[in-house]
Amino acid sequence: MSCFPHSHSQSEIHREREREREMALTEKQEVLVKESWEILKQNVPEYSIRLFLRIMEVAPEAKNMFSFLRDSDEIPQNNPKLQAHAMKVFKLTCESVIQLRECGAVAIAGSTLKHLGSVHLKIGVTDRQFDMVKDALLRTIEEAVGEKWSEEMEGAWGVGYDQLAAAILAEMKDDAVPTAN
Repeated sequence: MSCFPHSHSQSEIHREREREREMALTEKQEVLVKESWEILKQNVPEYSIRLFLRIMEVAPEAKNMFSFLRDSDEIPQNNPKLQAHAMKVFKLTCESVIQLRECGAVAIAGSTLKHLGSVHLKIGVTDRQFDMVKDALLRTIEEAVGEKWSEEMEGAWGVGYDQLAAAILAEMKDDAVPTAN
């Protein structure tokens, strides 16, 4: 994954780097994130499902945002489509946070970021829901790392998640603006 997947001019990339460097992880935050990711990687399937179960526990209506859960009476953690989706989301989130310091920005391919914006706009995801997911992510990581958890680690993951959420929200806003033909 390259650090700047969008096709921008050199001056745009420079401005983007300067703006986002202000919000990039510090060296210490990067160490904390990588240390906790090593723990999380040992059981991504379990932690990814826990993340989504936490989300649905806090906001049961979130189930209706997923076509594969909407009309299902199946226990969510037993749903293979949720398992696959949860793993994809969890890994993408964690890996984008891991790359923040190196890249100085969210490093997700432009087409993937556009798709995420489009999908989140279509299903009506709100800022509040991004905050709820952030809280669920932080609680999941806290549970996974146990005694290694600290305010500094929470802050590091929070900064990273906020960057990813901001990038998706920006794409949602871009998608919501009709283009002139």
